[in-house]
Amino acid sequence: MKRLFVIFFLIAIPFFAQGNKRPVTIEDLYKTSYVGSQQISHDGKRVVFTVTKNNLRESKSNTDIYIVNVDGSGLKQLTNNEAADYNPLWSKDDKSVYFVSTRNGKPQLFELPLDGGEAKQITNCKFGISSPKLSADGSKIIFQAKVFPECGTDYECNKRNLDGMLNGPVQAHLADSLFVRHWTEYNDGQYTHVFYLNLKDTSLTDLTPGFYNSPTFSAGGSDHYEFSPDYSEVAFDSKRVENPESSTNSDVWTVSLNGENLKNITAENKGYDGDPVYSPDGKYIAYKTQATDGYESDMFNLAIYNRKTGERKILTEAFDNWVNGFAWSGDSKFIYFTAFERGYMPLFKINIETLKIEKLIPRKVIASFKISLDEKFAIVSYSQIDKPYELARFDFNTEEFKDITNINRKILDEVDFRPVEQLWIKGADGVPVHTFLIKPHNFDPDKKYPLIINVHGGPQYQWMDSFRFDWQVYPAAGYVLAFPNPHGSIGYGQDYTAAISRDWDGKVFTDVIKVTDSLAKLSYVDSTRMGAMGWSYGGYFMNLLQAKTRRFKCLASMMGIYDLAEFAEETEELWFSNWDLGKDYESKSPSKHVDNFQTPTLIITGEKDYRIPYTQSIRYFTNLQLKGINSRLIIFKNDGHWPSFLRSMPLYYNAHLEWFHKYLGGKPAPWDSKKMVRNLQYQ
Repeated sequence: MKRLFVIFFLIAIPFFAQGNKRPVTIEDLYKTSYVGSQQISHDGKRVVFTVTKNNLRESKSNTDIYIVNVDGSGLKQLTNNEAADYNPLWSKDDKSVYFVSTRNGKPQLFELPLDGGEAKQITNCKFGISSPKLSADGSKIIFQAKVFPECGTDYECNKRNLDGMLNGPVQAHLADSLFVRHWTEYNDGQYTHVFYLNLKDTSLTDLTPGFYNSPTFSAGGSDHYEFSPDYSEVAFDSKRVENPESSTNSDVWTVSLNGENLKNITAENKGYDGDPVYSPDGKYIAYKTQATDGYESDMFNLAIYNRKTGERKILTEAFDNWVNGFAWSGDSKFIYFTAFERGYMPLFKINIETLKIEKLIPRKVIASFKISLDEKFAIVSYSQIDKPYELARFDFNTEEFKDITNINRKILDEVDFRPVEQLWIKGADGVPVHTFLIKPHNFDPDKKYPLIINVHGGPQYQWMDSFRFDWQVYPAAGYVLAFPNPHGSIGYGQDYTAAISRDWDGKVFTDVIKVTDSLAKLSYVDSTRMGAMGWSYGGYFMNLLQAKTRRFKCLASMMGIYDLAEFAEETEELWFSNWDLGKDYESKSPSKHVDNFQTPTLIITGEKDYRIPYTQSIRYFTNLQLKGINSRLIIFKNDGHWPSFLRSMPLYYNAHLEWFHKYLGGKPAPWDSKKMVRNLQYQ
């Protein structure tokens, strides 16, 4: 009897612990911290990293530098400044840490001795230092900055041009070619270039002059440039084609530190090539590659270029998922890499000669990783659906995976971050659809709960077992939340990914409806109270649901496409619409099915969204209103395709909770969205 009691007690502990925690609130989510940018010391004993914390009430965030021993002991905050401190780098002797800071205005490089003393400013570059790469002896830096190519390194010339555009008597955008605007900015003659700064004589050299972005433009920013091991050369990626708005043909280039000997090493491939990394022995340059020009969701393979022979070799043709981040082994015989795989991003290792691939860390979503110089362990930044980002150490010999930071412990102890269940539900053609499911706070299997389906954007993307605010906001408010990876998702083989192109309303629609039908049969789901939400392509999909089904009591469409014909001409990256829509797309446009509209819809967009212009949402809202369908439109004035994390997303979450509460009956939103917009209520 005593033994049975002990067993019961051990099993019951998690349930009692959950019961003592309160449900997550929007404010709680902003109390979580992001941990990353880890760098291992040369002796393999310590790790420096960044922690980004948020202040919701003041709409501010800040990043500081921390240090910890590789066994998780000795955690210490190294910087504590109102300005951002980030991008940490170890000195050659491990006695100091370099980092970038905005504490004296524009971002500059600082050095902090670890034996005591204040941080010392190393650079005083008028352009500021962005994503610097530092030579081992600390005498050379490469970085990127936006300039007017006709001005080159003349800072005053660049400043005059910029001031004239922003503050001059004539306020206009002038263009003689496409790519008039991109994501959230107009292309008014500035381009990103890679610069070489010699710290010994402060000379500055523009290594990538001309009317091109170097590195290649990336919406999230890019640091795809690197010193050669002997610091005589720099590799970078850049798109230099006549039709950049329609082509994805980026190439890997090399250039000497004096700005001479420019060479395109991937000219033969007409698809994307980028993210170059030199092997430690200097023999190879590894990079990511795609074969097809204009197809941004083609398979991302890992390739190497032999600097002596000019031979190019694709390493991962037999690996049927997209390669993400990668790093060389110290002996230049292996490459470590992460890849999208069935809702995760594991760590792999490939032999560049035999092409044998070994999975090292399975079933983890690894945001970034660093390998120790002796290659005995990796330090990774990772998260789970119910766990914000932390650092962990993975030992290659013992395969032990152990957290070495616990920055988010306090908030995890207080609130109930909901865990996930994973289902495989038969979709189109009988192919199983991987579906994540999260149950509400204080879940009772004998009760009925409303259901929310979340369809991802991309459309070539995957939902993962990683921390995301959406995954916690709605279950905390009493909803069952499901997020499937239908046809078009990455991580399930390239054929599955490619199936959505030119078939936006086909297999993917069947998948989502079949997932909905299956979940509606669960004993704890109230099939009369189901809603759906989606962003970008997911927003388009909500508009498609509006046109094709009445299964849902309400919808929430964010940054969604309403009229495909208009979208194809208004969007800036024409390669996307050219490839993914093709020519026969009119019937797939929600705007062609207005007579079928009847579902109440929340619509959210950004006035500076040049990917899916906000006028798409205005037209959609207009037609809903003219038909007398309950609808609400929110336009973020200063935001693009991705609203401001601190200024706008709290309203985004609150508006969703209001909408779902109104139609599905979950818990009320914490604030009044109308008052939030008028700055009268925020807490």
